[in-house]
Amino acid sequence: MVFQYTNAFVTIASVNCEELVNLYTRFLEQKPIILIQNIYGEFNLVGMRLGIFKPKNTNESEFEALAKSKISLCLEVSNLEDAIAHLTALGYPPPGKISIADHGREIYAYDPDGNRLILHQAIVNDN
Repeated sequence: MVFQYTNAFVTIASVNCEELVNLYTRFLEQKPIILIQNIYGEFNLVGMRLGIFKPKNTNESEFEALAKSKISLCLEVSNLEDAIAHLTALGYPPPGKISIADHGREIYAYDPDGNRLILHQAIVNDN
């Protein structure tokens, strides 16, 4: 038997679902493609979908932030400074400085629940 799937997407669980949906609506500058008020919001991003959901009361403890998450939402941007300015204007300035990696420049930021956002600008080779 072969396992088949039709789509894949990333979800973020939050008891503050509405606050996260509002931030991502403003940050991504798009309305959710699916919105169930204070329960679920889904965004259609380039190459993937991002869902934000409120866990049922009986499951909330499973999603409490007890430690830093190992998963990050990484968004490749065309202009890192513009992305930083946009996120800062929304009230979520990255706490650190831009770092240089082999693959480009990046900075970490965090949403209201502490989920890590990595804003990344690739190095362009003109060769």
